[in-house]
Amino acid sequence: MKPLSEKKSGIRFFEAMAAKVIATTGSAWAFFVALGIIIIWGITGPVFHYSDTWQLVINTGTTIITFLMVFIIQKSQNKDSKSIQLKLNELIAAHKLASNRLIDVENLSEEELDILHKYYHVLAEETKKRIRMNESHSVEEAIDGALIKHEEQLRRRKKYPEGGGPGETTPPVK
Repeated sequence: MKPLSEKKSGIRFFEAMAAKVIATTGSAWAFFVALGIIIIWGITGPVFHYSDTWQLVINTGTTIITFLMVFIIQKSQNKDSKSIQLKLNELIAAHKLASNRLIDVENLSEEELDILHKYYHVLAEETKKRIRMNESHSVEEAIDGALIKHEEQLRRRKKYPEGGGPGETTPPVK
């Protein structure tokens, strides 16, 4: 078994290499180099009589590059995703009115995420009914607003059991 320092050295090398490959392959000149290779390959078609070997060269080259780039892209996405999650967690933790329930939400199961998604969808719909969308409000404010409205409706029903009452424009339904 390799010592931890050797393992970290290999990881650091891969991260440094991945960062350089991502920066290089994401540049405009890399695109034009790839385009140039494709054009040269296409021009050489008649020279090689569009042979199977001529086709195999481009197919093999692009397959190898694609295979290797999948791992580099995944490494980059994993790192970006983790850093974004950490930034969001920091924002949630730093804001005193934000709900800390969502810190580390990325570790929930798909089913738990679906439940949270439905909860926030309902909450957003209720918020749209009560608050102008160009204003900023916390989740707790929206819940409190919904609870207050619900309590008002209950009080109104007790006071006016047949409907109607102050502020209602429709006649009571019997």
